Amino acid sequence: VEYLAREFFISLILLATGVFGFFISLDLFTMFLFYELAVIPMYLLIGIWGSLPAGKHGRTKEYATMKLTLYLTAGAVLALIGLLAMYYAAGGRTFDMVAIQQQFKANPLSATSQRWIFPTLLFGFGFLASLWPFHTWSPLGYAAAPTAASMMHAGVLKKLGAYGIIRIALPLLPEGARYWANLLAILACFNILYAGWSAMVQRDWKFVIGYSSVSHMGYVLLGIATLNIVGVSGAVLLMFAHGLMAALTFSLIGFFYHQTRNRYVPELSGLARKIPFIGTCMVMAVMASSGLPGFANFPSEVMVFIGAWHRGTTVFQVATICAVWGIVVTATYLLRAVRASFFGPFDEKWSMLKDATTLWRKFPYALLLVVLLVVGFYPRILTSIIQKSVKPMVESTDFTDAQKQAKVQP
Repeated sequence: VEYLAREFFISLILLATGVFGFFISLDLFTMFLFYELAVIPMYLLIGIWGSLPAGKHGRTKEYATMKLTLYLTAGAVLALIGLLAMYYAAGGRTFDMVAIQQQFKANPLSATSQRWIFPTLLFGFGFLASLWPFHTWSPLGYAAAPTAASMMHAGVLKKLGAYGIIRIALPLLPEGARYWANLLAILACFNILYAGWSAMVQRDWKFVIGYSSVSHMGYVLLGIATLNIVGVSGAVLLMFAHGLMAALTFSLIGFFYHQTRNRYVPELSGLARKIPFIGTCMVMAVMASSGLPGFANFPSEVMVFIGAWHRGTTVFQVATICAVWGIVVTATYLLRAVRASFFGPFDEKWSMLKDATTLWRKFPYALLLVVLLVVGFYPRILTSIIQKSVKPMVESTDFTDAQKQAKVQP
């Protein structure tokens, strides 16, 4: 047991190392190396320490592990093709992103080259960002992963895909970004609504939150597709907000699952009577996920809506309407799951449950909620920083005349 515990934490640290390395790298080769380093430990974490209770899905944790690995590897290969194409287009001398960007400013890539390189990065990183229809590995992977891995994967690892699109594809391939923006907006709508409707029929708590995570990534991708400061800044802020919310939700699920060994929503009734603190935190997490004003998700989603609507095209205005409707869908399945599991008549078979009673056991959940509330009430604490970084990357996409006339301001 000690050996397995040690190996578990080694894998978790390797996962965190890959994530940090990817975010701080300015070299395309190093960034891709850390990208792979972040993905590989998930195979071990799910395959060895994961669990997937029997259900109608008819899948095992081994199946979930292989599907996740194959999908993310396919995405990594596709992204690598795009990275190598940019490397050779820049002269084949360096992988340094700053140098490549300067090279492209001096000698811009042709529109044709940008239009075929951009989708390799969009869909390559999109695999990890759960871009529809390449999202099916995601809910299954979350459901099978141990609690800590689910928190890291939904909260941080999935954001690597969206970050790769923003950090690499937008500034280096502006013409490609403009050309594929409409398609990305349409696919983002499928993320939001299709994954939301799928979540409505799930009965396993981890599958509910897994599909909810895919749906929320649709808002992030829609924000990226706007190619304006407000929309992309909203996407980045939502990446932060969803990371905290997803980590909080999976940790709460893990809390009662490790005592009950049950995540099946219809069999969990009245839990709030035995674990009131956890029940309160779950209600607040659900409210945050539903975009309730006061939580960080609300200002980030509003920024995405404003950015998308100000694009002024039919595609983006319809996408905005679909995205707003997605909030209703989200509230429906999450509130229904909370009501069924934590309220209603209490089932005596859960009388052995113990709540988080000490300060140290409550602190992690309270900390995540406090940060969500602070950013929700005062988003400028982060948006002022985000927009300084987003502005130079988004401006390189060279807004259309309609966008310039809209004068969208942060």
